[in-house]
Amino acid sequence: MQDWLSKSASDLGRAIGEGKVDPVNLAHAFFERIHAHPLKDRIYARLTEDRAMSEARAASERAKAGQRLSPLDGVPISWKDLFDTAGEGTEAGSKLLTGRVPDADARVLANAAAMGLVCLGKTHMSELAFSGLGYNPSTDTPPCVNDADAVPGGSSSGAAASVAFGLAPAAIGSDTGGSVRVPSAWNDLVGLKTTHGRLSLEGCVPLSLKFDTVGPLTRNVEDAALLMAVMEGAPAPDLRGASLKGRRFAALQTAVLDDIREAPLAAYEASLGKLRAAGAIIEPLEVPAVSEALAVTGPLLPGEVYGLWRDIIEANPDAMYSEILERFRLGASFTAPDYSAAWAQLEAARGAWDAATVSFDAVLAPTAPNLPPNLERLNTDSDYYKTENLLALRNTRIGNLLGICALTLPTGVPSCGIMMMGARDCEAALLRVGAAAETALG
Repeated sequence: MQDWLSKSASDLGRAIGEGKVDPVNLAHAFFERIHAHPLKDRIYARLTEDRAMSEARAASERAKAGQRLSPLDGVPISWKDLFDTAGEGTEAGSKLLTGRVPDADARVLANAAAMGLVCLGKTHMSELAFSGLGYNPSTDTPPCVNDADAVPGGSSSGAAASVAFGLAPAAIGSDTGGSVRVPSAWNDLVGLKTTHGRLSLEGCVPLSLKFDTVGPLTRNVEDAALLMAVMEGAPAPDLRGASLKGRRFAALQTAVLDDIREAPLAAYEASLGKLRAAGAIIEPLEVPAVSEALAVTGPLLPGEVYGLWRDIIEANPDAMYSEILERFRLGASFTAPDYSAAWAQLEAARGAWDAATVSFDAVLAPTAPNLPPNLERLNTDSDYYKTENLLALRNTRIGNLLGICALTLPTGVPSCGIMMMGARDCEAALLRVGAAAETALG
């Protein structure tokens, strides 16, 4: 059974369907590995072992009867600790929510359970999901698989670590400015940011109602496609026969290469070469609207999130990590006219982006311009924290602001990802070219 713990979620699903793996034995094996792992308490905020074994037993009976509910029926996964789980704590990485126990599952979690997935537990995260680094002194900071002294990326930090360290076949996170893609890139995983509104946010602890999205962190593109489907309650995109031959991609020049560090740039350029060798047509593209969108981040994101959380935060500000508290309070400096004007500017930028990119299959960029920052220095150097956090989220934030879907793939260079941005609500097309790119990248 230990040999199966390194397999993808889709491979495990196929093995269950073929009778090679029993869901009960699989869940037991993952819990044995989790309990034996020295870093488990830095990855999982809490385990849902009783629930998982009950779900696994039901999946086992369905498999024996030939009545499986989905290709992933019986496969265990982890969930970021902002997705409500009935009767289990959901605290979003913050002492402000200590003791919060919801009565019902989040809609996406309920959908996944209805398709037979097994809930292993809840993973640690950046406090209230408001950081791209994954550093959380209020609860715990998960490890980075490539650097024991670095942070793993956030805010879906434990989600990424659970997969990268082999403590879950796949994980579900959220992405408001890059919180699925950054930890996926820094831990050599695939991460999908879905279009805002495609997957339900019901029962998710919110950061920004206008920008929050749900997405999977996985070992391959096929897993991402299957997990999106079960959360949505729809058929999975067909990835068969995906090819890069004749596909047109734009290599974005605006903003995404500014201040980029040596390793991410070299990995990105090498990846472009591999995609071209597989038949892709790649053209450089400047889109000034990207800079215009990035310029209005302040009024839109901090302005909204502080308005949403102000009363809870200010009732007990000492319970928060100081850097996160400061980020929230930035929102107090923006007025309602600032917010309205920013939305008007962003809508114009979205229109300009759509017009500039409509003829391409996807737009390419480095996922993160920097490598995972040093944990100890983040704890002692406030300027370093701010600089690295803003840089980590700079490229990924573009997708959230423009309201599109995006996918990050490993490049083969540790902690360096390449991002593919697709059109709004076109996840199926993006996942197809992503599957072909995955093969080309090796």
